[in-house]
Amino acid sequence: MSNDKKSEKEALKKLREKRKPSVDRAKKAIAVQTGTIKAIVQAMEKGSGTVPEIASATGLPTADVLLYVATLKKYGKVVEGAKDGDYFRYAPAQGGLPTT
Repeated sequence: MSNDKKSEKEALKKLREKRKPSVDRAKKAIAVQTGTIKAIVQAMEKGSGTVPEIASATGLPTADVLLYVATLKKYGKVVEGAKDGDYFRYAPAQGGLPTT
């Protein structure tokens, strides 16, 4: 192996070691986010719900549920139904709610 290839390999190894904590933090954050989304969708699969109802069912803060539901709606994973009092009802897109 030439010295250039060897030094490139060593440089990449050092870079991986240096970036490992950042990569590990990102993986952990993704795992938490995935779990949160799964909990929200499972709560809605039991029946459509308002943001406060979903928050209560999942034990998550209402503000977090609102942000996740808004994002899931934006990407077509959740549909918004009719208003129930002061809040809209939400359900997973595949089961869907009428949007009237």
